[in-house]
Parts: sequence; C-alpha cells; structure tokens
Amino acid sequence: MTLTGEETGKETREEKFDGGTAGGARTRSLPCRGPLAWAPLASALQAHAVPGLERVTPKAGGGVGVERLLTVGSTVVPVKVHLHPDGVDLEAPALPRPEEAALITTVRAWLDLDANPGVVDPFLARFDVLAPLVRRHPGLRVPGSTDGFETGIQTVLGQQVSLAAARTFGARLVAAFGEPGPAGLTAFPSAHRLAAVPAEEIQAAVKITHARARTVRALAAAVAAGLPLQPGADPGQVRAGLLALPGIGPWTADYLAVRVLGDRDAYPADDLVLKRALGVGTGREAARLSQPWRPWRSYALFHLWTQAAYAPAPSGA
Repeated sequence: MTLTGEETGKETREEKFDGGTAGGARTRSLPCRGPLAWAPLASALQAHAVPGLERVTPKAGGGVGVERLLTVGSTVVPVKVHLHPDGVDLEAPALPRPEEAALITTVRAWLDLDANPGVVDPFLARFDVLAPLVRRHPGLRVPGSTDGFETGIQTVLGQQVSLAAARTFGARLVAAFGEPGPAGLTAFPSAHRLAAVPAEEIQAAVKITHARARTVRALAAAVAAGLPLQPGADPGQVRAGLLALPGIGPWTADYLAVRVLGDRDAYPADDLVLKRALGVGTGREAARLSQPWRPWRSYALFHLWTQAAYAPAPSGA
C-alpha cells in the first residue's frame, strides 16, 4: 500500500511489500500520516548529499531517489529510497525480520515519517510569519539522521562554511577513511576508525584547518568512548558531552538535537540563515520570537530554512 499526499487518516505502521527485484532486493512502501511534503524533504537531502556516500537522482515518472549504505547490526546494506507524490518506497536486500525492523525504524526516523502534520501544521499556521510557509508546504518533515556519528562529523565540517564546501569536505573524508561497499558507494568511517587517525592526517586529507581536524578527532574519540549520539539518548548528557569538546558550541549541539536526537523543540537560535529569515540580528532575538512556537520549533526552523536556503524543488516536483 502507498499512501497519497492527501492521506490524513490514522497512520498504520504495517509496511507493505511490493515484491522482489534482481539480486534479492525488496521494495517496501512506508506509510505515514499525510500530507507529505516530499519535494522539500528531497531538496534538503540533496543539499546535504555527500559524493561517494550518497546519490540523489530524479526518477522516471516523478520523484527523487536517494541511495546510500546503512549499517544494520553488523551488516552494511545498500538502500534506495524513492520520494514521490504518492509517498515513500524503500528498496533494500531481504533481511531477517529483526534486522529488517531495525532498518525500517532507521529510515522512518531519517525521513520523519512518524510526524503528525494534523497536529503540527494547524499549530504553526496560527503565527503570521509561519502561516504562508505552512500553506506552501503542508506536511513538511524534519530530516533526521541515519547515523548520529556521521551527522555529527558532517555538522562539524559544515561549521561556518557553505553547504557546497561541507559536501566537499565530507567527500574527502569519506574517500580517505571510509570503507568501500556495494553499489559503488562508501560507508562512513566509524568513530573508532577516525579516533585512531592523528589530527594532522585528517587535516591533510580533508584540507581543513588544524583546529577543525582536532574537533573531528575529538568528537570521534568521545563517541568511541561512549558519548551516546543517537535517538533516545538523554539530551542533557549529550549536550554537556558535546560542549566539553574543543570547537563545538551551542549551535552544533542544538543542530544535532534536531537532526540526531529528534527533539522537535530544539532550535539553533544563533543560526545565520535563520536570523536572516526572521529579520533579526541576534540569536537572542531569534530565540525570543520562537517561544510561542514551542513545542514544535524544529518544524518552524525547517519551514524557514526551506524558504531561505534549500534549493528549489527537484525535477518532477
């Protein structure tokens, strides 16, 4: 079953299987509460896609495909996600039931498929600055993460640079330290792998400053030592652990609370694009304006970011 963008009924979590494909892959339709603003979600994924790690391509007949490797237990598997006007499809190898359930849980969190637009959209539409954005993109989702450590390192590489520069840095890091996998894709290096690499080697391979390379290595060492950068972790513990590292400040901690921890009230108030979108000069002003939007500030954030920063809707939207 594939839910349409107009579906507003009670969500069902029973994923449906559309059969197999060559090589033992299976296509699953992932239901969600509608509407689903698939095109802005695809644009956000495309804006952050790292060459070698992910492929984002228009699909025949409409929609966008995202390909990458995901780790399920101790196995790395290639997955393809198809975002289109009728919903979301996942293509992945056939797996034992526990691993399949874990994979689907990861993808649902990554694409925010358990969101309830019927609650979020009417709430945000009460505010003048957000109402036209909600009307333009009903059912907007907050992109999550397939791996908290990967998102953490990518966030560090993206500090104070453009998205294009962040993608370039990420591609260099993956090429230098990642593990080649199926489908011509590379798996992101593990925390233990990067923690064992000297900062000078990271700096030379990625072509970043020594300070940034030290932050990459420090974050890898912290996660390898047990910093729980993953959904369900205690937000206070994660925030304190992140802020104790060199080169990581409140913006990074708040951003990772949105993307990795799934905190739908997290809000990096000092973000430059956010402040420009709101027409304010300080993070304090951006935080003050956001107070009435609680507890859904991360959705407000992505509405504002979608309007101000992300690319136009992909081909086929």
